[in-house]
Amino acid sequence: MIAGTVVPLITPYDEHGRVSEKSTASLIEYLHADVSALMPVLSSGEGWRLTDQQWSDMVAFTVAHSHGLPVIAGVQAPDTPGVLRRAHMAEALGADMVAATTPFGARVGQDEMVAHYRTLQGGTRLPVVVYNEEPVSRNRASLVTLLRICGLPGIAAVKESSGNPEMTRALAASGTGVPVLQGWEDQVASTPGVDGLIGPLANPEPGLCNTLLADPGEPLQRIVDAVCDLFGLFRDDWYLRVKRELARRGVIEDACAPSGEHAREEDES
Repeated sequence: MIAGTVVPLITPYDEHGRVSEKSTASLIEYLHADVSALMPVLSSGEGWRLTDQQWSDMVAFTVAHSHGLPVIAGVQAPDTPGVLRRAHMAEALGADMVAATTPFGARVGQDEMVAHYRTLQGGTRLPVVVYNEEPVSRNRASLVTLLRICGLPGIAAVKESSGNPEMTRALAASGTGVPVLQGWEDQVASTPGVDGLIGPLANPEPGLCNTLLADPGEPLQRIVDAVCDLFGLFRDDWYLRVKRELARRGVIEDACAPSGEHAREEDES
């Protein structure tokens, strides 16, 4: 069962735009004692924009340096065949699970979402974590749809990033037996009953995430919110800001960007 603090790893690059194995290993060494699982190449790892080589390298390096923690490979691709392709890559690389969004597009219907996860769980031997979000996929599942998906075999957990505390609470209280993990650090206190947290704050501050899960009251929530605001975790370029903080602490070598596009984003932030 997935529970506690799961870290959605940032993807560290070297000056040539390649994934840095040295920085990946250093990051995992920094946080492994305080987290329950490693989740590379999801949103905080820029999974939707990585090349196959970058994506494969990050998954492989995470598996190699995992300290025995489960590795949940993120998969963000526009359609079901694309998700399945990377799920098969994750299998070959030694990942323990995959975490996947719905297909991309505002017109993707709720029945299509159920069919997507049914195809995915039937097409890979790996357990599937459902990632319910909107910024990348441009859609999100309803509560009824999530309950239907949780009834499928092979569904390991839901990363619930809808931003709707009422829906998250209802899903957590539904009794499906599928763990529900909050995807927003600022909503832990408002969603009692969740099984854990998957948020970018776990990269620099996994211990603080554990403390919030153990005591999800408003006083500590306000502290966590202030730390998230300090690090810029609710801004569009949050992953770059996390990298800067980790580089400042000496955890990774540098907050390098993989391309000129990323460098421009960093300069404009």
